[in-house]
Amino acid sequence: MKESTLLSGLTLAYIGDAVYEVYIRDYLIQSGYTRPNQLHKLATNYVSAKAQHFLIEEMLAANFLLETEIAMYKRGRNAKSHTSAKNTSVFTYRSSTGFEALVGYLHLTGQKERLDEFVTWAIQKIGEKNETKK
Repeated sequence: MKESTLLSGLTLAYIGDAVYEVYIRDYLIQSGYTRPNQLHKLATNYVSAKAQHFLIEEMLAANFLLETEIAMYKRGRNAKSHTSAKNTSVFTYRSSTGFEALVGYLHLTGQKERLDEFVTWAIQKIGEKNETKK
């Protein structure tokens, strides 16, 4: 779907949010977690605005993203949303919207291998962050 590069950042974020959530749910269930309350709490470590902001900042610092991916992130980050941030700053919320827009872009353009690499990197980085907290 090449015309997905013409979609708004918020539209890309809309689908990206759902796609990323499914990846994380799959990962948690495949890791042996089965209780819904436990799954929800664990998923929050990966899908919250704060987690997504952390991940995109780490990706940018590590030069993990390609130029086109950075552009899609910025499209989502800079989009004017009519909803407001819950439990986080506007800056963090916008950054997480950019993260979701990038996921949506990768999904809609059929870049499954890159999307898999992206999510695997994110899961690993959150795991490392959680290990240093212990």
